[in-house]
Amino acid sequence: MFTEKDIVFLNKKGIAIDEAKSQLKALIQGVPYANVVTPATLGNGIETFTEAEQKELAGIYEKVRKETDIVKFVPASGAATRMFKHLDRFIEEYDPEEALINTYLNQEENKLIKEFFANFKDFAFINLLRRKIRAQFPFYKKMKKGPRFKVMAGLLLKERGLGYGDLPKGLIPFHKYIKYNTTAFEEQLYETAFYAASNEGVHVHFTFAEDHVNAFKEEYARVKKRVVKKTKTDFEISYSFQKQQTDTIAIDSDLNLVRTTNGTLLVRPSGHGALLSNLNDIDADIVFIKNIDNVVCEKFVPEIAHHKKVLAGKLVLVQKQVFKYLTQLDTGVDADTLNEIKSFVWNTLYCKSRPETTTALIDILNRPLRVCGVVKNTGAAGGGPYWIRQNNQDTLQIVEAAQIDVKDASQKKSLQDATHFNPVDLVCGLRDYQGNKFDLLRFRDTEGGFVTEKSFNGTFVKALELPGLWNGAMAQWNTIFVEVPLTTFNPVKTVNDLLKRAHRPLA
Repeated sequence: MFTEKDIVFLNKKGIAIDEAKSQLKALIQGVPYANVVTPATLGNGIETFTEAEQKELAGIYEKVRKETDIVKFVPASGAATRMFKHLDRFIEEYDPEEALINTYLNQEENKLIKEFFANFKDFAFINLLRRKIRAQFPFYKKMKKGPRFKVMAGLLLKERGLGYGDLPKGLIPFHKYIKYNTTAFEEQLYETAFYAASNEGVHVHFTFAEDHVNAFKEEYARVKKRVVKKTKTDFEISYSFQKQQTDTIAIDSDLNLVRTTNGTLLVRPSGHGALLSNLNDIDADIVFIKNIDNVVCEKFVPEIAHHKKVLAGKLVLVQKQVFKYLTQLDTGVDADTLNEIKSFVWNTLYCKSRPETTTALIDILNRPLRVCGVVKNTGAAGGGPYWIRQNNQDTLQIVEAAQIDVKDASQKKSLQDATHFNPVDLVCGLRDYQGNKFDLLRFRDTEGGFVTEKSFNGTFVKALELPGLWNGAMAQWNTIFVEVPLTTFNPVKTVNDLLKRAHRPLA
């Protein structure tokens, strides 16, 4: 099915033909569902700490923080398109000549649009938008409300105005302070200084599309003086892009390879699981992972930082014990110590297998470690913490709803019974007990992933996404779940989310 030209094309992108064949097989046969045993819940895979315990764990982290190599890894590839989806629909479908604006806004399906226009003065970008309006529509105030709203939405999203519909989410103004506005990018920097600064300052690594690099560099140049002054910290900013060799092929409804108009294979970005390769390039003791849009205004940052330190303290505490046991196993241990290590693997690392040999214990212990904050499930779409059975072994994993076979009654029940949600709040240990960097590619689920439907040239095609960065890409890591408050989870999925308390500095 692959031609010689295809093989040459794939080789240029760094995609091995065997990998492409494996992708094709997954697209045709489908990707296996996760085998969910039960949701992870408090006391059954999810830990919770008292205030005294939180203080102790945060203190453990603080004792080692200054001498530790720390990086914050922020997936920031996403464009703001979905954030403004309801306004884009308003631009496309609302005709002031056919419907009164109030009639349109009062329709149930348009409640987000109504909320936006009712509160537009509260958004951080309002003054920038007003300048565009004054420059291009001098008679704006004399226009009727319907046409005014359409002008406003158009200048907010389209290139002739602010062009936010095509900007990365990280560069959209999120928060309005008295003398300045801040983007999600700047808020990520400010927040990181509170818990990830070491003797080397603060290192934050962003991933995004390559054509946005100059815009991010310009934004950092604009805010650097302010954020350095506020945090009294030096910043090292690094960037990387999704690699071509992580792209995947696609097939049509007849199971044929999809090609572009010139006959070249269609290859597409393969989702955030592709960023495992970027994460694998990070050389640090501890890496915090957090999505670009999950930020708060400055007055709430100390609380966020506290819970980050708690997670990191748990990581340091567990990792210290792991390293101790691995060092002991290298030289040999007595029967009592061997039983102690087995108990640790079962009770602390939540690995519900019964390794009997030293080799098996070393294999379990000598893996990347992650401590994941999870929040109570409020119905948000996305993944959550579950017990998964794979190769006759039960382990803790973050699983997306799409990975669960809801046609199976027991699997559907596990989804319905889930009590917690994954907010992408991870603290990761990426070095082994000898100080060597793990090769993270060794610890992924190579058979996982997602088959999704996408549009190409007006038709639907099947595309393959790699196992998600915090899903199958970390399937063989040691995982610990810790409950954190809902106040730590403040994503901006739509622009209207910026009206919530966590994003209102002046409220």
